[in-house]
Amino acid sequence: MPANKKYLTKSPWLRLSKILCGSVGGYAVTVSLHLFFTAFLPKENVIMTAAFTGYILWAFLLLYAFVATNVWRVWGIYVLLTIVFALPYLLKINFNHGS
Repeated sequence: MPANKKYLTKSPWLRLSKILCGSVGGYAVTVSLHLFFTAFLPKENVIMTAAFTGYILWAFLLLYAFVATNVWRVWGIYVLLTIVFALPYLLKINFNHGS
């Protein structure tokens, strides 16, 4: 049974934007979130956690980009989250005083 045509994206550029937003934007948010955790937790623990949770989070972010009605809002959310999560790493702030 084919998909209902009224729910499919008409523009190929909008479809490409959803694919890129979900894959690249979701990956950027996933990596920056785990970089954010390195500011508070030991790096060895974050690396092991990222091996398991990274794919799950990326899959949910990929799915959200396709489910959302406005892909440009999703782009904005992903860019904002990436910047916020990457700030401690970019500013070299380390709250983990144990190591």
